[in-house]
Parts: sequence; structure tokens; C-alpha cells
Amino acid sequence: MKASIFPTLQYAAIAIMACALAACVDSRPPGSDYLADVGGLVRHEASGGPHHPAPAIPDDISYWSGDDVSGKPLIKINRSEQKASFYKGGVLVGVSRISSGKEDHGTPPGMYKIKEKDKDHKSTLYGVFKDKLTGKTINDNVDIRVDKIPPGAAFYNAPMPNFMRFADGIGMHTGYLPGYAASHGCVRMPHEMAEKFFENVQIGTPVIVE
Repeated sequence: MKASIFPTLQYAAIAIMACALAACVDSRPPGSDYLADVGGLVRHEASGGPHHPAPAIPDDISYWSGDDVSGKPLIKINRSEQKASFYKGGVLVGVSRISSGKEDHGTPPGMYKIKEKDKDHKSTLYGVFKDKLTGKTINDNVDIRVDKIPPGAAFYNAPMPNFMRFADGIGMHTGYLPGYAASHGCVRMPHEMAEKFFENVQIGTPVIVE
């Protein structure tokens, strides 16, 4: 019996180790998962907001306590920690988990101000291609400046609710959070936090990107 049990245990241990290693590898095909529902039915709820799936990891960072606090607003975006902090009159009133620009589309550091607010903004550059007949997504990471619309397909602009522009082509907005920097330069936030930030900023609100 012992001779037959040990090989089985060895194989089980190898299988467990293989699964653990696989969990550390991002095996998803390239693309921007947060656009999965663009142009179709909304299948995901809550923290991801309209058209956006829920965060890939639990959000134990985000909170808001600024409804009854007055003072001039200020936002600090920390790219290394992947979080944004909201201040009123120098008092920290909210923190949000974020996903900033990935390496080849980095969110630029610097001092900015909110230039535009658009509750129902859509990207003019990024989105998805879907088959007109079936509605199936053909390409979920489209840059319309580079990618040509295939025959029989249609382009759907990426939704960016609660958009707060602070630099050329870059802003904060509701978006998918995979747990790391993954955007085209914008700062994605959980839907509830993007709404709170949107409601409490004005044109001219300072934004510091570190």
C-alpha cells in the first residue's frame, strides 16, 4: 500500500504547485477587459459601474467621508501605490483604488487642474469592434487611429462615466481595475468612488500626479 500511496502524493503535490504557479501568471489574451460589455448588455454590477466588470481583487482601500466636510478640494494620485486621495481644506476625506496608465501609456506626473467634467463621457479613440450580425466582440482593445474596422463590424466607443479631464486626453473616470496599472493613460476608479470624486470637484480643482 505504501508503495502505491507515495507516487500518488507526489503527483498531487506537483499538481498543486503547478496550479499555484499558474495563478501568478496572467494567462488572459491581450486586450482591455474593462471594455467587454461595450455595445452590449450590461452584465456586471456595482463596483464596476455601468459597462464595467467588478474589480479583479477585493477593494479594501476605497472609502469616502467628505460629504459633511468643507474646504477647497485637492486630489493626489499616487501611481506607485495605485491610489488617489481626496482632500478638502487639507483634510483627507477619501481614498480610491485606481488603475493608472500602463508602461507604454503612462499617466504623466505633474501638477494639473480639472479642465472638464462629463458625466457620460465616451472615448473618441478607444473601444471595441463587434460583429454587426452576432454582436460578438472581435477586438476588445481598439485604437481607432491604428485599427481599421473589419468588414461586417462596427466600432463602439469605450464608455468613461464620471470623466474628469486634467491633462490632454487624460482624466479620471469609472473603469475596470485589474489590480495594476493597465489603462491607456487615464486613471480608472471604482464606480462609487468616481461618482464621489466627480460630485466634489470643480473646474480648476488641483490634481497632483506623483
